[in-house]
Amino acid sequence: MSGRATNNLSKEKIQQLLAAVGAGPKEDTEQIETTDYNWHEPHCFNKKQLKKLDNFTRKVAIKAAEKFANLYKSKFDVKIVSTTQHFTDELLNQLSGSEQPEYYLPFGIEKERLSGLVGISEQTASIWATQLLGDSKPEDDSKKDLSELEESLLLDITSGLVDAFSSPFPTCEFRPAGKIIKGQWPLDLQGTEELCRISFEIKQAESEESSGAYFLITCEKLMLIVKKYTQGADKFSEEEISNAILEHLHEMKVSAMAQLASSVLTFEEIMNLQIDDILLLDRRIDEPIELIVDDLTICYGWPSKSSGQYALAITEDPKLTAASQEHIEGHPAPAEHVRNKPKVANTNTDIK
Repeated sequence: MSGRATNNLSKEKIQQLLAAVGAGPKEDTEQIETTDYNWHEPHCFNKKQLKKLDNFTRKVAIKAAEKFANLYKSKFDVKIVSTTQHFTDELLNQLSGSEQPEYYLPFGIEKERLSGLVGISEQTASIWATQLLGDSKPEDDSKKDLSELEESLLLDITSGLVDAFSSPFPTCEFRPAGKIIKGQWPLDLQGTEELCRISFEIKQAESEESSGAYFLITCEKLMLIVKKYTQGADKFSEEEISNAILEHLHEMKVSAMAQLASSVLTFEEIMNLQIDDILLLDRRIDEPIELIVDDLTICYGWPSKSSGQYALAITEDPKLTAASQEHIEGHPAPAEHVRNKPKVANTNTDIK
């Protein structure tokens, strides 16, 4: 289109053309709901995994309520309040800014390799311990240190919570440390390591008052649980099993080697090789090179380069190569298509 013709299109003309093809502005535009992406939080889990995580935490809440009922001989309700993800440094800054130090019970698959903890406030620790002793209310001074007996009771309570956290997935049993820690961060984690915080609320039946605590575990460890966790009643279909196997196969790494050519030398000839010597290889310059996977030639191509690196431009369909046909069909390929397998492989280019 010429410049003159373009200049003849006035604003009104353009609007008429857009209206004719249905591209004019809409008066009632629907509002699209969007959520801000928080760069200060990790995003380890996709929607499907978050749904599994939600099912997992609900089951943990049920088991935690059972643990409290057994300890206190009374009915309890446990509710998951939130599940959030944090970077370690960001979370430590939050904890350091808190006026009240917390009590921690670290846990892990092995006691020497801790990957999570149960965290409770001083007030919650005081409530749990005094109620287990039979007192209806803790003393007004909740900031005082717990007695040795109260710490022992608190260890029993929090160990029960760790057991509840393990119960939905028995093959991943977490073991609590042997001691409650106050105020001091017990995990050997720092920087941008990713953590998941699962906060929950505990309330005795027919009581208006509630207390809270939380599980904190590395996203890496929790991801292993989420990937393997399914509800007991769930059964996989044959298609789901097949897709899962294919997914794992697709993720397997296989080493591939591009072989230019080879040569067979005596030991004396190899020892006498010097700079500027020319080594004659066993392939003509008009023959393609091989791509070898697990000692099997799967296709042929020509040397190339890409992004400053050596490359192989494949010219023959792997399904049609003689070597692949021989491997799949179980009989020798025609003699004119069979390439001799070299006795000594050399993945380099011409050696001088």
